[in-house]
Amino acid sequence: MKAQSTVDTTETEFLFKEHYTLLCIVSFSILKDKDAARDVVQDFFISYWQNRSTISIKVSFQAYAVGAVRNLSLMALKNVNKDQSLDDVVLNCLDDEAHNSLDKAKHHEKLWELLNQLPHSRKEIFISSVVHGQSYAEISELNGISINTVKTQMKRAYAFLRSKAKKNDLIFKI
Repeated sequence: MKAQSTVDTTETEFLFKEHYTLLCIVSFSILKDKDAARDVVQDFFISYWQNRSTISIKVSFQAYAVGAVRNLSLMALKNVNKDQSLDDVVLNCLDDEAHNSLDKAKHHEKLWELLNQLPHSRKEIFISSVVHGQSYAEISELNGISINTVKTQMKRAYAFLRSKAKKNDLIFKI
């Protein structure tokens, strides 16, 4: 049993050394955070090590690992977005000039009011794009919808906000 464990350890170390950098790049391309990307890759290897006896890889290890790290990164990104409160979103959306010139509570209240009038999925897509700076492709992957659906929802959200907001009421950083 000890000989098998040594072989598993050596093999896993080799896989780690061979693929770590590529997997960090894959994760970073989604998370845009080096430390979070490293954490995701390390979590992947820990999970792989713990479950190696039950994992059946039908393709190359690299293809398996890239897919797994990509999925873990998307889940981590989704969890980060869920954890951020709407208050943070509001504060990040307001332009400094508008924030200083008008009462914070008025902006806060108006943005809440308008965002809450949007359908839930449209609001989430809008926040993901405007606040978090995610590309339409990233939003599409995270929500399991087509890029064209994301484009349509963004177009409708902007049209709604333009129609409801008074001039200089809401100024978004883009």
